[in-house]
Amino acid sequence: EMAGRLVSRRLVGCIRREMSTMTARTAVVTGASSGIGREVAVSFREMGWNVHNISRSPCTVEGVINHKADLTDPSQAALAGEKIADALGSSGLVCLVHNAASHGSDSAATFDAPAMSTAFALSILSPGALTAKLLPVMGGGSSIVFVGSTLSEKAVAGRASYVTTKHAVVGLMRSYAQDLFGTGVHTAVVCPGFTDTPMLREAMAKDPAGAAEFIKGFVSVGRLIEPKEIAGLVAFVGVNPSMNGAVLHANGGQKET
Repeated sequence: EMAGRLVSRRLVGCIRREMSTMTARTAVVTGASSGIGREVAVSFREMGWNVHNISRSPCTVEGVINHKADLTDPSQAALAGEKIADALGSSGLVCLVHNAASHGSDSAATFDAPAMSTAFALSILSPGALTAKLLPVMGGGSSIVFVGSTLSEKAVAGRASYVTTKHAVVGLMRSYAQDLFGTGVHTAVVCPGFTDTPMLREAMAKDPAGAAEFIKGFVSVGRLIEPKEIAGLVAFVGVNPSMNGAVLHANGGQKET
């Protein structure tokens, strides 16, 4: 954890120096009530940015402006985007972070159409609706950062909707990179590996010893990735146009199987 926070502080320090001459800096983060999203909100607040969270539950980070919305409904995402765009008023520096997602357990034999629809709404439809509403106020240097997964480029059994939508996130980002060519707005996907979030901890609680042994044998650094580490990378990507079109994996070096 200490190593993760040190890396994140260095990234935040670099970003703060780089952006020190700019004003009207706003981060819009979906799903910032907990986990990676919350740490993204913390990182941007530490850099002096205004932060808006869109989720069903509020983000408790001091200074964050909350917009309650169920992102399984793209119309609610669009409405939140309209409200934020109206509040911003004019074009400025905006980093839009699409973080919200669902983690279903389904497969070829247990295909669940409603679950797949929910996953697509969270990962693709609502991000699309939200992006469209915010683009008019995203000036040069703005960014759209998607939080993907190691499973954005490979698969495991029993996670059909999650794997499918995380692959789709990469496709959407690459489409945006082409759509926004020459506009000064860049986009990328950050793909975390096994990250120490409440959801993962709950899953690991069923067999803590077995889970710990698996992580040590499967992840080169021998530990879970800290949400703060992912947040620092998201913030770095958000203000570096050279990352445009990139798919960046932050998984501690996973063993190939």
